[in-house]
Amino acid sequence: MMGDTMENERYILHSTRVVLPNGVREAWILIENGRIGAVLGAALAGVECRELGNLVLMPGLIDSHVHINEPGRTEWEGFDTATKAAAAGGITTLVDMPLNASPVTTTLAAFQQKLAAANGKMHVNCGFYGGIVPGNSDDLAPLIAAGVLGIKAFLSHSGIDEFPNVEEADLRAGMPVIAAGGVPLLVHAELVSDHPDVHVMDEEPRSHAAWLRSRPKYWENDAVALMIRLCREFRCKTHIVHLASSEAIPMLQAAVNEGLPITVETCPHYLVFAAEDIEDGQTLFKCAPPIRERANNDLLWEALRSGLITMVVTDHSPATPDLKGLGDGRFREAWGGIASLQFSLPATWTEAEKRGFHLSDIVKWMSTHVAEFLGLQHHKGAIASGMDADLVVWDPESACPTEKADIQHRHPVSPYARMNLRGKVLQTYVGGKIVFDQGNFPNLGCGNVILRKN
Repeated sequence: MMGDTMENERYILHSTRVVLPNGVREAWILIENGRIGAVLGAALAGVECRELGNLVLMPGLIDSHVHINEPGRTEWEGFDTATKAAAAGGITTLVDMPLNASPVTTTLAAFQQKLAAANGKMHVNCGFYGGIVPGNSDDLAPLIAAGVLGIKAFLSHSGIDEFPNVEEADLRAGMPVIAAGGVPLLVHAELVSDHPDVHVMDEEPRSHAAWLRSRPKYWENDAVALMIRLCREFRCKTHIVHLASSEAIPMLQAAVNEGLPITVETCPHYLVFAAEDIEDGQTLFKCAPPIRERANNDLLWEALRSGLITMVVTDHSPATPDLKGLGDGRFREAWGGIASLQFSLPATWTEAEKRGFHLSDIVKWMSTHVAEFLGLQHHKGAIASGMDADLVVWDPESACPTEKADIQHRHPVSPYARMNLRGKVLQTYVGGKIVFDQGNFPNLGCGNVILRKN
């Protein structure tokens, strides 16, 4: 890791609801030098105690799937606005994807440009991925040596021409290098093939139902089957991003049971929204894979309950309002991505609570397991002595502000805007410093660059 900031502040946070590795209970958390000094059963004489009452104190969220788009497409988003939105949503660490910026992060030189672009603009901690594209297998080892936390691949068109999708031959060239580097390969798992509905968007350009039919579940299923086969052959850590097809769950469970190094995430929009409710022209909901039917999403929740899906992350992929198709509502032309960074905690909690899940489940899915996936578990993802003081204070019973004036994304455009969500983030601490405090940002620039230790 690089850029750790040591703070001299020493204080205690007290809450009757602290989410600890062994459950939720009252505790006094000693913060010193930007880290958690101890988990105590009482206050310490002579040390400032900040009283939180019954508000929930838990580890800051870690979002391992974020498109920040800087340099080159900062009019879509950027490190300043993205990390402010993250802090407002209780996220203390995020990882930036290698595409949507220009240049894309597929070479060491491009990675260095990305680091330079982020300098001075990070209000939460930021890590980075490199990308595999046709012909860049020789660039992967230098990217891994420079500290990227993983390598991203698309099996279908990414939406960015500079980041073309890979074929099986490209994966065969790259996966041994990635496996040797010890980082995960993150895969957008859709294998495009023709089918009777693939051209339906020509006839119904404003229909979400048509968009759904144009990207069937078996595209995901076929891609997952390919990655399981290659994972078995190369023993490369393989991570399926934003799983949307419930039909892929049995084969993924079999692969995990076999002992293959394969992991799975999904996103709040696949858990909260249902295709049946999305009206024509509502391109705010366009993403790939598409938001599927309610019965499908119920099975994703069951995969979270069983432990097959271990992570809930955003795939925050914003764009300008015109690119998002807000003028004409045509799904085929609209940018495919959900702006969600600020709302992942309340959106996931609102639906999870209805289904009988608990605060500890949220911490596992959105912090602890993500830290483990990124290799950061010795510093982040839990409230325990010696861990970084990356924390969020929130009220799961209060309404989350979702008006445009509350949204910190560069463009206040999101399908979560004006929804009735529960879970109001009140404070976010990064390295012991309050970055977000009830709508204000008293300590900007507290984020560190996170590089993988080699």
